[in-house]
Amino acid sequence: MMDDHNPLLQVRDLRISFRVDKKNTVEAVKGISFDVPRNSTVALVGESGSGKSVSSLAVMGLLPLETTIVHPGSRAHFDGRELLALPLAERRRLCGKDIAMIFQEPMSSLNPVFTVGFQIGEVLRRHMGMSARQARARTLELLAEVGIPDPAVKIDAYPSQMSGGQQQRVMIAMAIACEPKLLIADEPTTALDVTIQKQIMELIARLQKKHQMSVLFITHDLGLVGEIADRVIVMRHGEVREEGEAAQVFGAPRDAYTRALLHCRPKLDERPLRLPVIDDYLSGRFTPEESLPQRTRGTVPGDEPVLVVRNLAKSFWLRDGLFKKREFRAVKDVSFTLARGKTLGVVGESGSGKTTVGLTLLRLHRATGGSAMFDGKDLFTMPDRDYRAYKRRIQIIFQNPYASLNPRFTVGQILLEPMRIHRIGADDAERIGMAHYLLKRVGLPEQAFHRYPHEFSGGQRQRIAIARCLTMKPEILVCDESVSALDVSVQAQVLNLLQDLQDEYGMSYIFISHDLSVVKYIADQVMVMHQGSVVEMADSDELYRNPTHAYTRSLLAAIPRGA
Repeated sequence: MMDDHNPLLQVRDLRISFRVDKKNTVEAVKGISFDVPRNSTVALVGESGSGKSVSSLAVMGLLPLETTIVHPGSRAHFDGRELLALPLAERRRLCGKDIAMIFQEPMSSLNPVFTVGFQIGEVLRRHMGMSARQARARTLELLAEVGIPDPAVKIDAYPSQMSGGQQQRVMIAMAIACEPKLLIADEPTTALDVTIQKQIMELIARLQKKHQMSVLFITHDLGLVGEIADRVIVMRHGEVREEGEAAQVFGAPRDAYTRALLHCRPKLDERPLRLPVIDDYLSGRFTPEESLPQRTRGTVPGDEPVLVVRNLAKSFWLRDGLFKKREFRAVKDVSFTLARGKTLGVVGESGSGKTTVGLTLLRLHRATGGSAMFDGKDLFTMPDRDYRAYKRRIQIIFQNPYASLNPRFTVGQILLEPMRIHRIGADDAERIGMAHYLLKRVGLPEQAFHRYPHEFSGGQRQRIAIARCLTMKPEILVCDESVSALDVSVQAQVLNLLQDLQDEYGMSYIFISHDLSVVKYIADQVMVMHQGSVVEMADSDELYRNPTHAYTRSLLAAIPRGA
């Protein structure tokens, strides 16, 4: 039962700025106010740059002191104490015990050189005063409570030896170790598979009820929180745009921005020619009630094949003891045909082998068996010297645009380098002209040519990565989770761009994703992978309408449906 009269956390007039240099500051949070009632779940929703994560980090006291300005009059009142006025030592004792946080990326939040048992135990020893033996016993209980299989073995595992979903469960175990009154979950499911995402959401909801915690759930996906949130707060540009009971916000949103967030995600029952974006709603160019022209998808027997893959296999050899190795078969006997100008969606959970298929096709992994016939030649068996000519014809957009762009190169250098290597264009003047054209084509200003990757948002960096691929004028583009971590509106913009490029250049896509709503929108044919094998393949409309395999049905059942 919520207690609205005596909320656990009261945030009032919170204003936060960051120093850009000695003279300039930027205001990230502009006087927001909200409550987190006791024993309830509140969702803080908004796109990147909305101020939602900054607000939560201010509550935790984790913002960098040297660059952060918390303006006078800002208040964060927690269970009878004013957080922003607490001495640093007392704040540290409070945060970790009474207030805990689950961070977005568990691999960068967990220390890679310590076992997960040691890291959870450290919380118990520091905040609860437990002995090493008591901490280990309690850690085993926590690992079991968050659903880690075989806790007695996993307690001595390192983070790198666990899947992404298991790492996030370890983060949750660490957060609830001291039974906090407030749990802050900052984008805890963003990069997880749809089934693991559902499990994590259900786990947080179950723990909230069991421990009578309050939960502040931060996400950019409004549809994700419909089933667990009691209240929803929608933020944009550092301001609260709408706040209310979840049923009201989902059923009758008052603000245009909230309506836009609800409708920007691809839907399973619609496939418009172009996905509406946030600005379409806010400018009045489109309303949620308006029907859009629809696009048909699918393959026909007469489609021209551009890539024919038969019996693809890929194994890795893992060390087993001091002298032995064992074979891990990551991809087993995968076959498919990619039609020219069409999109093959590849879906499955982490470890299903879908990314390994993409990387093997580009010879970033060496195939263990099978063939990939492209233009009459087998990509797997041709010598490196001959394959060089094919590199420009099959390109890849990686999942993480923060890691795939060289931070020491300007955008211009990033675009010019592949053209010089493959001798595209007569000279640098012509190549620079092509680079400017491609930047415009992906929706970036000409001035971006002279800037560095760190000066751009994640969505803009992904556009740069797409422009780099286009310098090669590829016939096949492998998109490896290339929109999975983007805000819903930026995701829509990138999907529209990919569709425009396919319409204009006739490119074929292998679209690898764990987001089945996105795959339904972009793919003509869908291949479902599980434990390295193909378990089902069909045209997208048929597969979503009539899945035949139990695993496919479980994936579709895990898609978040909102309220």
